[in-house]
Amino acid sequence: MAATPPPSTPGGSQPPPPLQYSALLQHLVGEQRRPRVWDPNTFGGIPSPPKSKEQKMVERAMESCAFKAALACVGGFVLGGAFGIFTAGIDTNVGFDPKDPYRTPTAKEVLKDMGQRGISYAKNFAIVGAMFSCTECVVESYRGKSDWRNSVISGCITGGAIGFRAGMKAGMIGCGGFAAFSAAIDYYLR
Repeated sequence: MAATPPPSTPGGSQPPPPLQYSALLQHLVGEQRRPRVWDPNTFGGIPSPPKSKEQKMVERAMESCAFKAALACVGGFVLGGAFGIFTAGIDTNVGFDPKDPYRTPTAKEVLKDMGQRGISYAKNFAIVGAMFSCTECVVESYRGKSDWRNSVISGCITGGAIGFRAGMKAGMIGCGGFAAFSAAIDYYLR
């Protein structure tokens, strides 16, 4: 019997060769892979125009040590005030008069004590926030890096400075405690 020729496709051309997966892999993950430029405009993203002088000035101001310290001070004041009012609200000795222990305090006395405790906590938290922020900014500027070590070093400096008022041992404990807390928070947030 005579061999029959292979059937041709309707256009008269030959069928495409089978796909070679090894050649495809070389282009996708191999040595022939070309690096991509991640431009948001090519993917349909929102184009961003170049920044103006005013935008750059605002960015520099917001990244300055003074702004960071002021923001930490205000944030610490608000957080400390809320914490102080909360702790005064659950404290059973708020409005307590040691001269007359059986007298029930009035609402005005309780609110006055809550306000005093809130202001006291607010000032302390504001000072600690400003100290930590300033030392972290100085450490980051000195080291020229932005990593987890900056917060640990500044936590140690802040905790040591606060604890040093009570003595050397308290300063060392404060240094270790603040450094460990700063490392834990930095690890959690990053």
